[in-house]
Amino acid sequence: MSAKYPLLVVLFITIQTSLAAAQGKLTDYQNAEALNGLMQKKIYNTATNIQWLAAAKKYFYAKRTAQGLEYIVVNPKGYGKSPAFDREKFATALSGWSAEKINANELPILLPVMSGDGKVLKFNYKKESLNCDLNTYALSKVPAPAANNRAEGKTPSPDGKWIGYIQNSNVYISASSDSAKTYQLSSDGSTANHYSPYLFWSPDSKKLATYKVKSPKHRLTYLIESSPTDQLQPKLRSREYPKPGDTVNQYTPSLFLVDTKQQIPVDNSLIPDQYHLSEPVWRKDSRAFSYEYNKRGHQLYSVMEVDLTGNTREVIREVSNTFVNYSRKKYRFDLGDGKEIIWASEVDGWNHLYLFHANGKLKNQITKGEWVVRRVINVNEKERTIIFEGSGMETGQDPYFIQYYKVNLDGTGLQKLTWENGNHAATFNENYSNFIDVYSRADQPSVTVLRDGKTGTVLQELEKSDITPLLNTGWKLPEVFSAKGRDGKTDIWGMIIRPRNFDPTKKYPVIEYIYAGPHDSFVPKNFIADSPLGLHELAELGFIVVQCDGMGTSNRSKAFHDVCWKNLKDSGFPDRIAFIKAAGEKYPYMDLDKVGIYGSSAGGQSSMAALLYHPEFYKVAVSSSGCHDNRMDKMWWNEQWMGYPIGPQYAESSNVENAAKLQGKLLLILGELDDNVDPSSTLQVMNKLVKANKNFDFLLVPGMGHSLGGDYGEHRRRDFFVKHLLGVEPPEWNWTPSITVPKP
Repeated sequence: MSAKYPLLVVLFITIQTSLAAAQGKLTDYQNAEALNGLMQKKIYNTATNIQWLAAAKKYFYAKRTAQGLEYIVVNPKGYGKSPAFDREKFATALSGWSAEKINANELPILLPVMSGDGKVLKFNYKKESLNCDLNTYALSKVPAPAANNRAEGKTPSPDGKWIGYIQNSNVYISASSDSAKTYQLSSDGSTANHYSPYLFWSPDSKKLATYKVKSPKHRLTYLIESSPTDQLQPKLRSREYPKPGDTVNQYTPSLFLVDTKQQIPVDNSLIPDQYHLSEPVWRKDSRAFSYEYNKRGHQLYSVMEVDLTGNTREVIREVSNTFVNYSRKKYRFDLGDGKEIIWASEVDGWNHLYLFHANGKLKNQITKGEWVVRRVINVNEKERTIIFEGSGMETGQDPYFIQYYKVNLDGTGLQKLTWENGNHAATFNENYSNFIDVYSRADQPSVTVLRDGKTGTVLQELEKSDITPLLNTGWKLPEVFSAKGRDGKTDIWGMIIRPRNFDPTKKYPVIEYIYAGPHDSFVPKNFIADSPLGLHELAELGFIVVQCDGMGTSNRSKAFHDVCWKNLKDSGFPDRIAFIKAAGEKYPYMDLDKVGIYGSSAGGQSSMAALLYHPEFYKVAVSSSGCHDNRMDKMWWNEQWMGYPIGPQYAESSNVENAAKLQGKLLLILGELDDNVDPSSTLQVMNKLVKANKNFDFLLVPGMGHSLGGDYGEHRRRDFFVKHLLGVEPPEWNWTPSITVPKP
């Protein structure tokens, strides 16, 4: 080859050597910017937007090919695949509608949804929601949704004879046939203690349930919009924003009998100090209604039932010494109109399913083992089976991978429906007799198959992704990596990303992207060209980029998760440091004397915390939109993990209280219109840094909401790492107003 193309070989080697040597220089910025465009539309034959068309008895999905976007229907009986519609006719129709030339191979439509009979495609085009009749290819606007009577404050009974509503803070009903026949069912409502407008009729239309609500004065947070587009002067914005420790609504379940126009006193002694009550749900035979009670502090969560005499009983009681993860792991399914209840619990240390009698006594544990139930897909009451997503059961696989299983309600007959080493996503038909399964890994592109719903047997391979065009750009697969955590036993999983011009003979600073929120796990498990966070692009500047899920995050054991309890400053750092050190031991080109970290929101809190509590390891941090003190952030999230009432643990985890410990280089990024995390949280940490005479950098982005800082914030973040980890002065952007991106 060198004899045939000597000049090309020399030129290629020269370019590669130049790229490898030019860390943090303009060329690297150009390569980083170019990569984003190079990665687009380079993954072929990946099934997306999979839908089951119940009336047509077919599946619908989209995929990208070398020729463009294609839309496919699959008949699971004959395994036949065919185009879902004529793209040329569709493009012609849309061209006529928009008065623009539409390319049939790149239809500019969003959120396509096929009707159950496969005859109409609903989609968004620009700012319109349209329907396309696939018989005639005529386009029409999607009709506006019908008016909601409840939204108008009126709730009709199931038999249509009555209308329930609130007037002067009290409950009234009127006969549908004669509005003059109006009855006041309550008389104790007031502005401060009113009846909710959400009324719940029993199926037999003879009873009515609702809540009486005692509402405190709610906290307001304020934002200053410095540079509005419609006027010169700034605007003051405000919104309700309850914070940890604030008072919350208290609800009194209430019951009314329609025939006697009577209010039945309800025993509410079992539900003090509420954080929240779920909506009342009537039994199908109208004998009682149930609701769920979350006590303030999230350590007691119960299922309650109220009968027609007003007697209240606790059916299921879930307690924890730390927290009940009500926001993600709670699951309940009532069988036989409440004769049995399926309930999710972490009582044995792992998230599993349990079967209870109506009287609240446990019948049996349905799933069991050192793995977790992630989501229930279907409960078949007739066959007494459950289809569910689980993680961690398969030996030798990433414990976060989702696999599909079937099990009997008595806990027997566990059946694997998927098993290949990858993260699975299933779309079932209406009777769960078959499903389309798409599975992949961060380092392996997807495979799409049609499977039997009872055995998991692969009936047909539908698609196999082709990433050759992506690899031809020089893009490198991320490496899936695991290492032992702080206890020397638990595997910590993550990934390592290298630049395209990677040279193992060089030294590379390391940057960790962190999000350690306890509500989930965050390392991507599916194959993607790049995350929205631009990790591959950041690597192009001359870094090794890593991401992992440390202890304190979700989807592992209860003990793994509980590390976060009253301890958000931990952020899994002992595990993260062990993970990066293990990678550095295996790969000596990782320069562990130069480790940076960045994140946003909870990740903004964690990235700054890295410099406060682990400055011996982390040297540079960029913190965006950080909730630096959990007393300043939203109530539900922080009380769930930090506890209630507010105690000293909040100050112990506060970046504000501990700001004087800062070592290393810190850049704080803040959007002035952040309505997710109070911007004052960042300003308060700045106040303490100033008083402690600490050096730091700060970027306030006018008009920006809760984010990493937008394009300009990304620019400044890259410059900050280049300067302080690579020791290179970034390009002088005032003299280089734009980056010239090399053509692919």
